[in-house]
Amino acid sequence: MSSKVVVVGGGVIGSSIAYFLRLSDPSVSVTVIERDPTYARSSSALSAASIRQQFSTPLSIEMSLYGIEFLRTIGERLEIDGTKPSIDLHEGGYLFLATPSGEATLRENHSLQKRLGADITLLDRTALGARFPWLNTDDLSAGAFGESGEGWFDGYGLVQALRKKAQALGARYVADDVTALHREGRRVTHVTTASGETFACDVVVNAAGAWARRVASMAGIELPVYARRRSIFNVSSPAKLGPCPLLIDPTGVYFRPEGTSYICGTSPSPENDPDDLPLDEVDHALFDDVIWPTLAHRVPQFEALRVEHCWSGYYEYNVLDQNAIIGYHPDVDNCIFANGFSGHGLQQGPATGRGVSELILHGRYVTLDLGSLGFDRVLENRPIVEKNVV
Repeated sequence: MSSKVVVVGGGVIGSSIAYFLRLSDPSVSVTVIERDPTYARSSSALSAASIRQQFSTPLSIEMSLYGIEFLRTIGERLEIDGTKPSIDLHEGGYLFLATPSGEATLRENHSLQKRLGADITLLDRTALGARFPWLNTDDLSAGAFGESGEGWFDGYGLVQALRKKAQALGARYVADDVTALHREGRRVTHVTTASGETFACDVVVNAAGAWARRVASMAGIELPVYARRRSIFNVSSPAKLGPCPLLIDPTGVYFRPEGTSYICGTSPSPENDPDDLPLDEVDHALFDDVIWPTLAHRVPQFEALRVEHCWSGYYEYNVLDQNAIIGYHPDVDNCIFANGFSGHGLQQGPATGRGVSELILHGRYVTLDLGSLGFDRVLENRPIVEKNVV
């Protein structure tokens, strides 16, 4: 067991790790260093804040199955002095759509999801039109809809609830920027911040999100995780759709309800997706050229749309395979990574926090084995193929 743990980054991943560590063993000293306690630029606060089980790899499905269980019981889990937090969880479901060329993959994924216990219904074209009459199904052949266990929530609220509970359990949060990891041989001995404060550590956890690569480099480690900007648009429309899920078009464009309006977005093309783009420059051309035409095609009532608000946040994008990198580095005995979630951090945060805490406290995973997400696959160039990258 390690008595001093320093976590670099206090977003949903870092705060989940701190929470589970202190919950599991109050004798462990946990210090979380977060340079921006307002979370103004954090991926956790700026994302579309959603959860799904519709993945194509068993581990991603299992992580999100635990994630929804955690979110459903967050009031009891993260209660402080009788006050129960709320994250406004809305299980409106995901709706993945497929053209004939994508139907076989959709069916294959659905079979796996059902086998693992996810509540997903496969709909043919006729059933799609009957259930969602506002949907243009002319070029579709099937869809997969999450009846329960999928939806959206208040991401900022989740981060704050985890942070406050971790603090109530005794985790220390330090508002500072990590400037150095001091390594002696195969171990990081202490962490230094911009203010000059030094923190000795038995274990250091890199949970720095979009800035994880910089932190890893301080220990002489190359991490294939980059900050990739994702723009989100809040739009109003006179459309009357009735019950509406988070819809994923075959093009990758998505939208979901947000109160009386909708939020939407998509990933830019690879040639328009460089690293570290400024967050205060929203990609308006992406909306005009890609998102709006796609939405108007898929939902004819969306021909009348108006952008009310827009913003950008970072994906901590793992360029190897868009899956998380979790676990110890094989060359640095006390350095754990929890990075590269590529848009899945909020929903996989609870399973990651639980798993990393087990790794620290027991030297192994106890509940859900996250071993396949380890750093070895990066060094050996063994990408995990996830077919449902959104």
